[in-house]
Amino acid sequence: MMIMLRVRVAMATAAWYSMFLLTAWLLVRNAGAVATATSSLSSRLVHRFSDEVKELRVSGNGSANGSSWPDRKGSIEYYQMLLSSDFRRQNMKLGAQYQLLFPSQGSKTMSFGNDFGWLHYTWIDIGTPNVSFLVALDAGSDLLWVPCDCVQCAPLSAGYYSNLDRDLNEYNPSGSSTSKHLSCSHQLCESGPNCKGPKQSCPYTINYFAENTSSSGLLVEDVLHLASGGDNASKNLVHAPVIIGCGMKQSGGYLDGVAPDGLMGLGLGELAVPSILAKAGLVRNSFSMCFNEDDSGRIFFGDLGPATQQSTSFLPLDGIYKTYIVGVEACCIGNSCLKQTNFRALIDSGTSFTFLPDEVYEKITNEFDRHVNATRSSYEGSPWKYCYESSSQESPEVPSLTLVFPLNNSFVVHNPVFIIYGDQGVLGFCLAIQPADGDIGIIGQNFMTGYRIVFDRESLKLAWSHSNCQDLSDGKRMPLASPSGAPLNPLPTNEQQSSPGGHAVAPAVAGRAPSKPSAASSRLIASRFCLLRLLPELLLLFYIISVFKADTGII
Repeated sequence: MMIMLRVRVAMATAAWYSMFLLTAWLLVRNAGAVATATSSLSSRLVHRFSDEVKELRVSGNGSANGSSWPDRKGSIEYYQMLLSSDFRRQNMKLGAQYQLLFPSQGSKTMSFGNDFGWLHYTWIDIGTPNVSFLVALDAGSDLLWVPCDCVQCAPLSAGYYSNLDRDLNEYNPSGSSTSKHLSCSHQLCESGPNCKGPKQSCPYTINYFAENTSSSGLLVEDVLHLASGGDNASKNLVHAPVIIGCGMKQSGGYLDGVAPDGLMGLGLGELAVPSILAKAGLVRNSFSMCFNEDDSGRIFFGDLGPATQQSTSFLPLDGIYKTYIVGVEACCIGNSCLKQTNFRALIDSGTSFTFLPDEVYEKITNEFDRHVNATRSSYEGSPWKYCYESSSQESPEVPSLTLVFPLNNSFVVHNPVFIIYGDQGVLGFCLAIQPADGDIGIIGQNFMTGYRIVFDRESLKLAWSHSNCQDLSDGKRMPLASPSGAPLNPLPTNEQQSSPGGHAVAPAVAGRAPSKPSAASSRLIASRFCLLRLLPELLLLFYIISVFKADTGII
């Protein structure tokens, strides 16, 4: 019995060695096929600062000058730019340091109504020692600016405003130990060509959509005080260096109560706070804003939103992703989806209300008027055309307005009206949209109410989900149930049966599809071809193993 057992073990060992040798032989035999299949695949490495790349930059942009190109190879600037690139790559590999960041005084945002232009604001701390500023939040611009060394600024006394319990502050760069002026030679100084010398302080002037509304002054670098948060994360203060506009002179709306203490631009530009935080590796390149029914809200840097959210791609403007523009495929009033209501729209938290291109505006307002069972009216000072009398003191029953995006993603505005109040309570309501100048509309704050809006700059997507704007910094999740308990953003029934008419706006894709197969796809084809070549030998190997198991009884 012992002899038979030893014989079986020896046979098993010999068989396993045979299989090993057979496998090795098969691999060696097919190595030539692999080499042959991939021998035609090659690439040439080109340095980012080579003359060849410079020529491509010139042909693509018309110029290779500026902050992104060193004066000469071997210069201090050349090595600084290479080192900066290395740091950015390290941050990409290591991932963001924090899951979420928010202003050190808290993530809460607030709206003060008409006194402050209906925008959402938050308190931020700047400098050392820190000074507090109540800044408006604007996704339609890039720069963070505050009143500073004022020549022409809005009043900062609390007595001038009915909603403030403390005075607003003015920034003084010389009073902050961490402040330093940005020179005209700095890579982020867009006004550099207009400077008298490279060491001069970098000036800025920004003109906004509102007529004659602007801010101008000098750019400085100082620290923005933030706090970290997320699941199981303790609250740690983070002092993030950012670029700040020392706003010496404001005009237009900024002198009449809109953003009297500054504005935080949240756009796609390099000067924007989200861009600077992501580039430094502090958070992911994304942020969210939430707008509640009670005029409160939240802002979080690094927030990518829940997995259940809907989304749509940003669209480039003139071939460049300059700002947050999306393509609406159709508009629906209640259950009625309208033909030829596709348009492009800017997502702008710095605009109080919503503007639609003329043709779309006429179709939407006419259909809304047809659905509303109320008497048309007008109210003194109201900028809206479609206003109605209210039959009760309760909120009126009005049809929803749905924006339909590619892949049947839908953004439902359940209450697209603005309530008009009088001394005795509710007087009436108005459809809070206006016609836009040009073919690009603006989706303003009033349409974002009740939503957590995620500006995912990594994936170049806008995402949204229903929310009551709870705090995320303590690990809580924002509820995702719709107000009625119905499924999130259901499309109208007739929209589910037929597609809207008109020319649909295609979703954006970051980058251009190659006209020829790429090297990666060629390698994939070659590898699959080699696997097919190996198939007979693999089948033979499988057969030998099966026979061996049957003969030896090994499982």
